[in-house]
Amino acid sequence: MSSRIPTTFQDVQNKFVAPSKQFFNDYKEPISKILSKKEPSSRLDETELGNGQTNNSTANHTMTDRNDSLYVHANPILKFSETLSCCQCRKRWQLAILANIGFMIVFGIRCNFGAAKNHMFRDYTDPWGHKHTHQFNWTRAELGVMESSFFYGYLITQVPAGFFAAIFPPNKMFGVAIGGASLMNILLPHAFNSHSDTMVFAVQVVQGLVQGVAFPAMHGVWRYWAPPLERSKLATTAFTGSYAGAVLGLPLSAWMVSYVHWALPFYVYGVAGVIWAVFWFALTFEKPAFHPTITAEEKQLIENQIGKVSQTHPTFATVPWKAILTSKPVYAIIVANFARSWTFYLLLQNQLTYMKEVLDININDSGLIAALPHAVMGIVSGLIAALPHAVMGIVVLFGGQLADFLRSNRILSTTAVRKIFNCGGFGGEALFMLFVAYTKSERTAVIALILAVGCSGFAISGFNVNHLDIAPRYAAILMGFSNGIGTLAGLICPIVTELFTARGANGWVTVFLLASLIHFTGVTFYAVYASGELQEWAEPKDEEEPWNSKNFQARPNDKVSYGAANVDPANGQTIQEAYPLQDKSWNAGYDDLNAGWGGENSNLNSVRNDNYHQPQQY
Repeated sequence: MSSRIPTTFQDVQNKFVAPSKQFFNDYKEPISKILSKKEPSSRLDETELGNGQTNNSTANHTMTDRNDSLYVHANPILKFSETLSCCQCRKRWQLAILANIGFMIVFGIRCNFGAAKNHMFRDYTDPWGHKHTHQFNWTRAELGVMESSFFYGYLITQVPAGFFAAIFPPNKMFGVAIGGASLMNILLPHAFNSHSDTMVFAVQVVQGLVQGVAFPAMHGVWRYWAPPLERSKLATTAFTGSYAGAVLGLPLSAWMVSYVHWALPFYVYGVAGVIWAVFWFALTFEKPAFHPTITAEEKQLIENQIGKVSQTHPTFATVPWKAILTSKPVYAIIVANFARSWTFYLLLQNQLTYMKEVLDININDSGLIAALPHAVMGIVSGLIAALPHAVMGIVVLFGGQLADFLRSNRILSTTAVRKIFNCGGFGGEALFMLFVAYTKSERTAVIALILAVGCSGFAISGFNVNHLDIAPRYAAILMGFSNGIGTLAGLICPIVTELFTARGANGWVTVFLLASLIHFTGVTFYAVYASGELQEWAEPKDEEEPWNSKNFQARPNDKVSYGAANVDPANGQTIQEAYPLQDKSWNAGYDDLNAGWGGENSNLNSVRNDNYHQPQQY
């Protein structure tokens, strides 16, 4: 019995991590497994595949007799999407757009409770003039716990999610994060109606736990899908969904709460997220080589520009934790993430309160708006609160395009682009925060807020994609670190703001001065220590690579690339050309499950792209 208990990290790797990884590899596309209508007999024998063997007659039948070009991953959703003109874009952009929608859903989910709570524990009047009595009797303390419980779970999974996204297929982890958070959102109204604070707390903590996987997992996805000179564009396209989620979520949730029921936003966003997850699992794949409908040109472009990516996954023992924790470029990203998160949560949670207490903007007393129904006032409040985030979303998209234009045309180096965009964005935000701190003019304050948040949009093309520059192999882990520290800002900022503003409206001066100071600190630290170059510790050790076996002869000067901008894109070489087989009797079928080059008995089922269906000769 004692021999079964793991006592070292290597035992944990062998007993738990390796079997879990094999499970994911055996089921590369779960939606395809469910939806495929092919007969089992036409598939390769999975038992034999697990032993590295294949049935030759079955394999030949599979490769020569099949008429369906989507044979390996046939499913109705994938087939139908290929018939739509709107789905004929490049697959990496299709992935970015789907990720954008996923982020839009989960950040819209964060707006649901904020819009619903006033109809849940306060008396209210509906749009038709009917008065309603509140359903829940929460104290301020209970409400505060429920509002913060999500962040407890969200904080816990940041670093572990980054580590697991470097081991397991990150696209699946992202789908689980969005789908799981949406499922929990469907359960929240039932938890509220149970009148159990413990149940509400538990559901929101679980929702935070699964949603905490999203950002690290998405950085893991771009490791395989984002060519170095398109990282800013692809990443910002995906991450813009978080700002669009707030822009749409605030007024949309307010409308559903006012005109239907407080529970409706939870159900609508929850169902939308579950439906999104089905499409995500059906249409996205871990790597370009696994996508059955990607064009040969796009696949070659991505793989050639990224370069030869190591086929081994890092383990807890092989991750250079000491180098990561002592790396100045890593800390530059962490400090920048904390600074951006501080202002983001400050405005998201306190913007309307500031407008009312300092600027004396009261929607109920403002001319034309006062004549609108009570429910519409809530929607207008949401629109006002969402306006800076709408501007930021536009700036983020423009900044991503501009950053990659400067890099791809060799106008500026990657390091220069990251520093200019990040420091310029943060500097502008810090400057306009000073205007917000001291002005008493409504117009000046609103314009300054919009410009401040808009400027910060440029910073997303700086620190938020910098992980992929300095360490693509460990980008998900670095994102877990930086986003975890950023989440701490979300927990600390409300407490600090409440302490300052409890003394009166003058406390808001200190609040915005502090926000400006934090951003100036981020500007200074990032300008001095940030880098856009691949770090030495980001390369795997030689003993980790599968080509250090008797079947491989590595060229002396060959070096594995991870897609850093300063690395030449493999000079057009494929992995087969860079690492030729010594045994010429083998075919060149790539064995993904065993991370090596197979032969006549290799795992043909692991080849996911139509371009690989026929054996290639070298």
